[in-house]
Amino acid sequence: MWFALAVGAIAGSSVFLGALTGIKFNFREKNIAMIMAFGAGILLGAAAFELLSESVERGGIFATTIGFLCGSIVFTSFNFYLYKKGGHKRKSSDRNPPDHSGLAIFFGTLLDAIPESIIIGVNILQEGTIGWLFFIAVFISNFPEGLSSSIGLKKNGYSHTKILSMWATVFVLTGLSALSGYSLLEDTRPETISIINAFAAGGITAMVVDTMVPEAFKKGGPLVGFIASLGLLLSLVLTQFQ
Repeated sequence: MWFALAVGAIAGSSVFLGALTGIKFNFREKNIAMIMAFGAGILLGAAAFELLSESVERGGIFATTIGFLCGSIVFTSFNFYLYKKGGHKRKSSDRNPPDHSGLAIFFGTLLDAIPESIIIGVNILQEGTIGWLFFIAVFISNFPEGLSSSIGLKKNGYSHTKILSMWATVFVLTGLSALSGYSLLEDTRPETISIINAFAAGGITAMVVDTMVPEAFKKGGPLVGFIASLGLLLSLVLTQFQ
């Protein structure tokens, strides 16, 4: 149980580490874009090669389809609302418009991070060990989010203390989410686990296409397509060592 808490917190800590890096150092936007593209590729690979394949194996194609569509719809619906409040800027290093909401950026980040952390806890519960592909994907993809969004918030006059407090809260909640995934789903049927995995895969896929890829392309140009493909390839390679 405490192992799940620790692993979830470590995966989420890269948001805080990214924020700290963005505050202390100056990064070229193109470099941030490349990291984000690489993380996007790994996340897509983790969703396809780990979450969806396990979901089909445990619960069949019908449960997987239902879970995947629900995850995509729920994420898109929440993101549509957050978009109006400025939450779509959570992966951007640009100065945000006057009507943006730092709170929306915070909740948008939680929308990305909490389902991922729950799946980390579920993986430990089901397998008795870390799902390394998914863990690495979450850790790498969280770093540029914390880095990029903190630079944007800093440009809008947010204090270093306020920025770090936001991402420290995300760090704590990701650990608790992993713990919840481990503790609350202990006696859950395989079909339900299948739907949960597919739900997370649907949300991750929608998030990557909706927020990570556009921001990476905007700052990095056509090269991000190749970088993202390298991330996808790495995720495939990692499945061979699990």
